Amino acid sequence: MDKYVIDQLGRASFSVPLNVAEGSGKFSKADRKNYFTTARASVFECVAILDILKDENKMSNSDFEKMLKVADELSRILYSMIKNLS
Repeated sequence: MDKYVIDQLGRASFSVPLNVAEGSGKFSKADRKNYFTTARASVFECVAILDILKDENKMSNSDFEKMLKVADELSRILYSMIKNLS
């Protein structure tokens, strides 16, 4: 299970910048918004995985809080990008 969880965290975390990059290359606002929304959903997926790791004592509370702060900031940035396209 640990390897699967870590692999999934890697995939979810790579998905964030890749979706932002792909969305930035789209011409329509709707397409860009869709990719930015997917990127934000991947941030939430990362947080869920971090919760699992913390609950299973595979991560310290300190590391969890640091990563949660980064995820929160990314989510806010992406939310702003999405709202600007509405």
